[in-house]
Amino acid sequence: MAFLSHQVCRGFCSSAVRNVVIKQVTIIGGGQMGAGIAQVAAATGHSVTLVDTSDDILKKALKGIEGSLKRVVKKKFADKPEAGEDFLQKTLHNVSTSADPGSAVQGSDLVVEAIVENLKVKQDLFGQLDKAAPAHTIFASNTSSLPISDIASATNRLDRFGGLHFFNPVPMMRLVEVIGTSATSQETFDSLLNFSKNLGKTPVSCKDTPGFIVNRLLVPYMMEALRLHERGHGSKEDIDIAMKLGAGYPMGPFELADYVGLDTLKFIMDGWSAKEPNNPLFAQSELLNKLVSEGKWGKKTGEGFYKSK
Repeated sequence: MAFLSHQVCRGFCSSAVRNVVIKQVTIIGGGQMGAGIAQVAAATGHSVTLVDTSDDILKKALKGIEGSLKRVVKKKFADKPEAGEDFLQKTLHNVSTSADPGSAVQGSDLVVEAIVENLKVKQDLFGQLDKAAPAHTIFASNTSSLPISDIASATNRLDRFGGLHFFNPVPMMRLVEVIGTSATSQETFDSLLNFSKNLGKTPVSCKDTPGFIVNRLLVPYMMEALRLHERGHGSKEDIDIAMKLGAGYPMGPFELADYVGLDTLKFIMDGWSAKEPNNPLFAQSELLNKLVSEGKWGKKTGEGFYKSK
């Protein structure tokens, strides 16, 4: 009887997930990434609740979303101002805010977390949300470097947990990395793929490995540029010019590192090197560590490898 009940429960739960159409989306984190995800979800007809710890952060996020949308309207509706205004108002109408994450997720089909890159903080958050969200709700993290399985371990919905890694700025960048763990159900993974497509994005399927696809290739590339410079084999200016003109990249590795944030780059490398201390690709850079310790984190602080203009 217990076996039969277990099978019935499995069938019911799988059916519930399979039949979920993602309409209600909760975004946890009102920073640049969270606000960007909220914008594209709202612009594609989803009902979005943006959550953060204070009204001031949420007001700033809404102001940023409205400004971004106005730029979209100016570009896409140049000849149709009335249609543009209608698009703007409908999109803004689709976004509500809350400072109470437990309450915000109670009607959600999907919860996307976009908060600080700290495993313990993410686990604590999802542990709390797991108790408040409906059984069918899918959880996803926007982490760029932490293992999805480690974050999901704080919940009892391992089959309904995955990764949705968006890229900055979210409204402009078309790619979404969709990450599945060994426990993520196929129904959940398909729902995340379809949600990404419904946002107008191009999803790629990723395994739950360090850096997924993009960062696993991009971060070692930036780090090798640093080591090349540290060895005295090229100035940062020449290395940047070489990669832009020789490889056709829009930014050189030092310019890109400043854009990403040197603190973020160091955080990623610290995590990877801790897991694989003997991997030469994950070796530390004294120059990077020095700049981060001095508070020179790139564009966000006005100075990194270069001073911001």
